[in-house]
Amino acid sequence: MQNNKMAKLAINNGEKYRKHPFPKHPIIGEEEKKAALDVLNRAELSTFIASPGEYFLGGKKIKEFENLCTEYFKTKYAVALNSGTACLHAAVVACGVQPGDEILVTPYSFTASATCALMNNSVPVFIDIDENNFCIDPKKIEEKITKKTKAIIIVHLFGGPADMDEIMKIAKKHKIKVIEDCAQTPGATYKGKLLGTIGDCGLFSFTESKNVTSGEGGMLITNNEKITDIVRLVRNHGEAVVANQPRQYKSIILGWGYRMTELDAAVGIEQFKKLDMFNKERIKLAEYLANKIEKEIPGIKPCLNNKNGKNVYFILPFKYDEKKIGIPRDLFVKALNAEGIPFGAGYVRPLYLNPIFHENKHFALKHFAEHVNYDKGICPIVEKMHEKEVILTLMCRPPATFKDMDDIVGAMKKIITNKEELLSSQKS
Repeated sequence: MQNNKMAKLAINNGEKYRKHPFPKHPIIGEEEKKAALDVLNRAELSTFIASPGEYFLGGKKIKEFENLCTEYFKTKYAVALNSGTACLHAAVVACGVQPGDEILVTPYSFTASATCALMNNSVPVFIDIDENNFCIDPKKIEEKITKKTKAIIIVHLFGGPADMDEIMKIAKKHKIKVIEDCAQTPGATYKGKLLGTIGDCGLFSFTESKNVTSGEGGMLITNNEKITDIVRLVRNHGEAVVANQPRQYKSIILGWGYRMTELDAAVGIEQFKKLDMFNKERIKLAEYLANKIEKEIPGIKPCLNNKNGKNVYFILPFKYDEKKIGIPRDLFVKALNAEGIPFGAGYVRPLYLNPIFHENKHFALKHFAEHVNYDKGICPIVEKMHEKEVILTLMCRPPATFKDMDDIVGAMKKIITNKEELLSSQKS
């Protein structure tokens, strides 16, 4: 281990604290390779058809993956799609949201959590976040509800849950649908309930950065038969079929090609079988790192969001106190990255500040959103988190080890110990 007092910072051309990359993610085992090869050997890469018959709802692996999810989440239905974004769009359609209707959304998420409303020519209305869990703040929901509000999309962020009791109470009172975006929280819980099973429907993403992956893909779960039927139509070009009748190319709703492939499903099945094991490792790593930083580095506070349920730590966020550390947040993160430690500052910029809401506006914004404000300042908490307080890492995931977590702490200590060097180098 380096002598932090003598070590020159990597940002100033010194030696990196960590010389090797963190372990590669995702973990692809022999099971995934065999499953993919089996599909290739069968030469049935999709099998979906839009005609009556065995494969209207997908092939062998699609159905197996869907059944695996209904068993795990104990829901009546699961529908495989080709991305989490497709799931969001299909959920909006299936929940009965019409063009010009409003959907309450978070500003602190991947862009599709809000733009899925625009895909349906409906209007996203942003709700500020609770700084304790980074999800929509229930106390700020009712002030944004209008007669046009038809749904709310709850993003369970970073691996932990939103305050679902209060949210569901408000939704029931105002008769609005609840869509749970669980892209970052497969296997996480809220008061004993698996996330995705509390609202009208829940959805998951299986891109390769997620807790489990199929490469690309998503899954929507629900107990609502009508939602299921519409999601299946949206997935398969909107075409409806009648048993024992020839294909009529008759679309009853607007649909898209949102079908998952057999190859993605085969890999996803084997990954999903390992979900609980992967999550267990994430929890061990995240809580080890959080405990170590809290004890050894005053001024960096871990945000575990695990009091109301199980957090599966897709990302581990921290609140950064610039006054205590004595280094501007963004400079600290830049120095940390230079030392070979992947960290981010602020997560995503609040979504309402993206150009789509201000330049060359989308059809729904031009025609239905004249009364909706997307200017800076509408969600002060999320702006504060993004601009000043949040730092975060994706590295609390297998196959990383406690030694990898120790390197994160060691690099932080190196930077703080040599902060005078860091600050003076920025002035010159």
